[in-house]
Order: sequence, then C-alpha cells, then structure tokens
Amino acid sequence: MKSSMALMLLVFGVWRCQTEALAIEYLPVKSKVAYSAVTALDYSMPDDVVSYGDDPLQTASVWLAKKGVVGQTKLVVLVHGGCWLSAYDIKHTYALSTALAQAGYTVWSLEYRRTGDSGGGWPGSLEDIEAGIKRLETYGPKSFSLQNTVVVGHSAGGHLALLAGGKITQLRSVIGLAAITDIVEYSHGQNSCQQATSQFMGGSAAELPAEYGLANPLLQLLNSHTVLLQGDADSIVPVTQATALNVPVVMEQDAGHFDWIHPGSPAFQSLLNQLDKTFK
Repeated sequence: MKSSMALMLLVFGVWRCQTEALAIEYLPVKSKVAYSAVTALDYSMPDDVVSYGDDPLQTASVWLAKKGVVGQTKLVVLVHGGCWLSAYDIKHTYALSTALAQAGYTVWSLEYRRTGDSGGGWPGSLEDIEAGIKRLETYGPKSFSLQNTVVVGHSAGGHLALLAGGKITQLRSVIGLAAITDIVEYSHGQNSCQQATSQFMGGSAAELPAEYGLANPLLQLLNSHTVLLQGDADSIVPVTQATALNVPVVMEQDAGHFDWIHPGSPAFQSLLNQLDKTFK
C-alpha cells in the first residue's frame, strides 16, 4: 500500500512539474492587436484530438485545464473565426486555447468545414458546430456536461456559436466575441470579411432571403444566457452588430477585432472575467 501511494505521489509530482514547466507566459500588449501578432504567439499542443464526423476537418482539439478543483470541469467550447473561409483554420486560436487551459478551463476547440471545403458554407458549417458540441457528451474516458459548458465564438465563429446555442438549449451560456449577429446587414458591408458573406451563403441576401433568415441570429431564438463582448475600435465587425441583439453587451474600450484572441490583451482579461462570472 505504501509503495503504491509513493508511486502515485511520484507520478503526480512529475505531472505537476511538467505542467508548470510547460506554462507559457503571455506578456501584456496594447489594444488594437494585429492578426500577425496573434499568429506569432507561442502555444501548447492539444492534449487530445477527437473526431465528431467522417470528414478530416470534423475534429475537436482538447486542452485539459492546467489548474482547478479535481472533479469540477469548467468546459469552454471554442469556435474560431476567419470570415467562414477555409483559408483561416483552428491554429490561429491555439494560443487562446492554451491560455484558457492555463486559467483553469478545459477547452474543446472545434475545427469545421468552411467556405472552400467540401460540405462547408451554409448550412454545413453550422451543422458541424452543432455536431461538435454534442460530441463532447460522449467523450471518453469521462463525459462532459452541456449544462456546465460555455460556448465561446469569435467573429464568424461567434455567428455560428449564437445559432448553435439557440438550438442546444442545455448549454450554460454562449459568449460572442466580436460576433456577427445580423448577417444580412453584415453582407452589405465593403470590407473583405463582409464581402465573404455571399460566398458562405451561396448567394446574396436578395437572392436567398429564406436562407439568410435561417442564418441570421437577429431573427432566430438564442440561448437565454447569451452575452456579447465587443471592442469599440473593431474595423472588421462594427459595434452595430453587438447592439443589434437584445442581449447584454460588454463594450471593451479601444479594443480591435483580434484583441479577443490574444491572451496578453485587456480584452482577454474581460473574457476571463465573464467566464468567471458565468461559472460562479
């Protein structure tokens, strides 16, 4: 018995040392973070990668919480953005997942088929997000609870998170980070992400009014615990997208679009504060 206990303590001690050694420090940065600054960040690789469908893109990458109370899993489902385009994959949020895990959250980060991928676009991308969220309940060796899960989506990923959260009502909360909330209004804009909307939808709002209605969070039921976090200096998703919905909005002063996915930014601290509030 004593030798078994000693072995357990040794294994725990090694695991703890490895965890502490692998911790990555994200230095504070000023607001209005550039995308290139996010992609240059260090990160830890996921602890596991889980399939939720037959396509190679239908995967959930798992970062286990690096601290917290044993037996109390606080789960964040992360839906990355990138204008719904296949050119922007899950890797640009690896640092965000790493930092959330270091803060005590287990992260279930979804890759999904996007515009340019077979089966991606509308409605395939949303169907992937829904399937990916539901898959977490059957993840071995232990199941995660939807009731103790917060879905966090950034930009176009926020758009998909809002829609999925309205259908999967058991979720604890949905947090949109610079989320696209009115896809019709957004499609009328002139920046490159706004112009990508018609590619995602397979046509314009005038050509596909019924499809745009189904894809529009403004017109769909949302999760009853939905919160939007928005930067007032965002040039990609304007402030009017956050104020379009009748849900609580946390407005981050001087924050740009990519501040939310940089762990050294003040916006990231606002996200941590919101998560802490949600899980209390």
